[in-house]
Amino acid sequence: MSAPTLRRLPVPVSEPFPSTRLTRAPAASASAHQQHMLDLTFSASTQPDPAADAWAGPQPTSPDRLPDPREVAGAVVQAVVEVLAGTRPAGQLVRWLSADVYAALQRRAALAARLRRPPTSTSVPGRQERAPVRRAVVRSVHTTEPVPGVVEASAVVVDRGRVRAVALRLEGLDGRWRATALEMG
Repeated sequence: MSAPTLRRLPVPVSEPFPSTRLTRAPAASASAHQQHMLDLTFSASTQPDPAADAWAGPQPTSPDRLPDPREVAGAVVQAVVEVLAGTRPAGQLVRWLSADVYAALQRRAALAARLRRPPTSTSVPGRQERAPVRRAVVRSVHTTEPVPGVVEASAVVVDRGRVRAVALRLEGLDGRWRATALEMG
């Protein structure tokens, strides 16, 4: 079997886009240095059209094209509780949470991690005793749909014998449910 031959590829063009025109700036005096400037005169046809760029942002998705919101809400709440318990990385939820909800979850998870940190003890060096960790469980999820494509959910979570309430707002965006609001009690 022979060695593969190497192909020579052309060098990519790194010149500015051909439609940009360079014009000379008016000189202040004959001895002043002349600098090239881009012509930023826009014609009516080159103005940005907001309707044409509407597709760039998150697009609403019809609820009939999305999975059962009750199951999604339960799974998101379970994952959020696991992030706060330190058993799941927050990065796994970035696809399912809006940017502000994700940032708030990261802050709360960092605070929870600091609170979980055990105090320094005088026990046997090199030996750490851990109490068994009980996993938080989502007991019930209730949903309502105030408008098509928006679901408000409430969940009951049992965490180490403590009952907590979680409120969640899901919106159908980009072909999936995305949590745009999250409150934990």
